[in-house]
Amino acid sequence: MSKEKIILAYSGGLDTSVILKWLTQNYDCEVIAVCCDAGQGEDFDAIEKKALSTGASKAYTIDMREEFITDFIYPTLKASAIYENDYLLGTAMARPLMAKKLVEAAINEGSFIIAHGCTGKGNDQVRFETTIKALNPAMQIIAPWRTWDFQSREDLIDYADKYDIPIAQTTEKIYSRDENIWHISHEGGNLENPWNEHNENIHVLSCTPEAAPNIPSYVTITFDKGIPVALDDIELGPIDILTQLNDIGGKNGVGTIDIIENRLVGMKSRGVYETPGGTILFQAHKSLEKLILDRDTISYKTIVAQKFSELCYDGLWFTPVREAISAFVDSTQEQVTGKVKMKLYKGTAYPVASQSIYSLYNEEFATFSADEVYNQHDAEGFINLFSLPLKIRAIQKQSLEGVPEAQKQKFEKKILKGGDFKQ
Repeated sequence: MSKEKIILAYSGGLDTSVILKWLTQNYDCEVIAVCCDAGQGEDFDAIEKKALSTGASKAYTIDMREEFITDFIYPTLKASAIYENDYLLGTAMARPLMAKKLVEAAINEGSFIIAHGCTGKGNDQVRFETTIKALNPAMQIIAPWRTWDFQSREDLIDYADKYDIPIAQTTEKIYSRDENIWHISHEGGNLENPWNEHNENIHVLSCTPEAAPNIPSYVTITFDKGIPVALDDIELGPIDILTQLNDIGGKNGVGTIDIIENRLVGMKSRGVYETPGGTILFQAHKSLEKLILDRDTISYKTIVAQKFSELCYDGLWFTPVREAISAFVDSTQEQVTGKVKMKLYKGTAYPVASQSIYSLYNEEFATFSADEVYNQHDAEGFINLFSLPLKIRAIQKQSLEGVPEAQKQKFEKKILKGGDFKQ
């Protein structure tokens, strides 16, 4: 009789390397290691071989880079969703797609058990498991960090040494990192003390602003309905666009943040995030929207963006409300088509020019010179009506000036008892 199969979300890093071995020791099951290529630039052939040598019965990689960009990054970009006004949601966007791929892999392998390496204190356990339950509630979930005896990553390093599992981490270099085509995050190590400035050598995708060139770089991004489609007038696919923006942004020190964030599970955490290409795209998209969208749409979209960011951060991607928000966002993007020229310099990325056939900016209307559309004399009546509530309030305040406080209280008591203020 064949053994049951466990689908393990496998990265080849410290946690999942130890988990793979631990599963083979604690479960009478086959362990199939599934790697998700989200653009982290790893040697997946070597990772698969490592999984097999550590005890996996099977190991393979799923390339999800383009789907990650088109189905998760672009909807988030169009929504202008940034968690707590800082975090560009790099890990949060990737987890639901990874979980979706794990569910698909489990079905293909005839398995109903999925294991992951998320810690019991982190957000990712929620993101993985809410997605799994939303897509296939019959799946069983194994989360070793919530059940085993290990208490720290130092314990995992000792375990890896005991069983000769090759790992990159040491007790001196113990950052927990998550990388994909959108960003790389760094947690742990000396970052756990918020008084410590993060070390310059932490950077992977970018340099420090001090090390960036002394002359600016420029890049022009073309958007079609809110989606980037070309750089410097050259049409490119999603992977090439993001790869090139990561390169130019990283060389100019763009997109590194060091933040304290509120985790879903109720505690604060500190992380350093490098998102060079994503930072450029968000700034460019925001600039183009300002050129095209009207004031009320931009204002309401800001409210929607906050909710979208929270849903994404909390792992609630596959929910009716997120899908409904995306439908609204898509309607706002129908005319977000045009170009934005971005200037990159010493860690900053900001728009310096924009154009669109749907632009609501019109020099004829905005100029101080005479025009046939706007009659400046009309402003007087507009201001009178617009300020009427303020005027009435001021008159009301003036009418009470000089009235003793005792008399005001007397009037108030009469009103509360149903009396007439004028008496």
